[in-house]
Amino acid sequence: MNDAWTVFVKEVRDALRDRRTLLAVVLSSVLMGPVLLFGLSVLVASSEERAESREIVVAGIEHAPSLHNFLLRQTLVAKPAPPDYERQLVERRLADPVVVVAPDFEQALARGERPLLEVVSSSANTRAAASVRRVQRVLLSFNREIALQRLTHRGVAPALLEPMQVEERDLADPRARAAQLTGIVPFFVLMAVLYGALNAALDTTAGERERGSLEPLLLTPASRYALVAGKWGAVACVGMLIAVLSCLSFLPAQSLMRSETLAALFRFGWREAGLFLALLLPLAATLSALMMAIAIRCKTFKEAQASNTVVILAVSLLPLVTIFNQGGEQPWHLWLPALAQITLMSRVLRGDAFAATDLLVPLLVAAVLAGACLATIARHLRVAALR
Repeated sequence: MNDAWTVFVKEVRDALRDRRTLLAVVLSSVLMGPVLLFGLSVLVASSEERAESREIVVAGIEHAPSLHNFLLRQTLVAKPAPPDYERQLVERRLADPVVVVAPDFEQALARGERPLLEVVSSSANTRAAASVRRVQRVLLSFNREIALQRLTHRGVAPALLEPMQVEERDLADPRARAAQLTGIVPFFVLMAVLYGALNAALDTTAGERERGSLEPLLLTPASRYALVAGKWGAVACVGMLIAVLSCLSFLPAQSLMRSETLAALFRFGWREAGLFLALLLPLAATLSALMMAIAIRCKTFKEAQASNTVVILAVSLLPLVTIFNQGGEQPWHLWLPALAQITLMSRVLRGDAFAATDLLVPLLVAAVLAGACLATIARHLRVAALR
């Protein structure tokens, strides 16, 4: 243990010497929470502003006085559409769908025909597409009003058109609705831990081999397991530090939210931060051991960096399983590192309860994988010492 502690202190000092890289990693993890929540809140606030907008862009409103009168009674403003509205919609310069009124709209309506009101948008223009349903609801209300007037004029009770009442009841918890927007938070935290430990894992293995400082270390009386434990402890501490800073950064970041709705729904307190850390700290130690096991086989830092792109790619793609899997969470999700953490952190954001066994399964997998990686590193160090 004394030898492992000596190696640990040496590796920590080496990591602290590269202050520029360490400062960049630490600052990125600290700023990640405020920047991410601020960006999400700006996005939600802009969507809310468009949803609550009292303006409707109409082309040819002069052909539909009845529609114009209805919009005014609904406290809506008919804004004239630009001449090249189709081009602007395609180029995403126009953020609202356009209602196109036919020239003979009022005459056809007076004759009892069904004139056409066209809602023009572009599905590639997300801002305009988000307001299509709002505009359609307004036009459907106008359509219903005309129909009720005609029925009343003919002495038909309007209630005959609605023989039943249909009401919508949402079972989703407010935190579950917020998790639909903040579901990206666990992924960013996970990637911050991965990239935070990456540089330290490569430098303490392939980096030392490239600089020629690994061979003198192997000539010391310290056992290979003490060397491995010391190096791994230093790298794991860097990854755990990034995990702590990333999770705690979301606590003060909630004050930066510009959307009142998101601020009311998103709840991330000390309990949520503690559960996040309980999931991320073992994973940080496991990822550190895994990246070191891959890098110890490489002779140069660049070679180790290229080899570890497989780990980065796997960790980045595993969370996509929850997106493509339409059947919900599966029991085997908890047996895959990274995917298990994403799944359980999403539960924390949604406010769902989970048993202690749900935490023990990822912890057991992380311990087994870390042990296998550390044994691989020790074996390679023994071979390197013999050479």
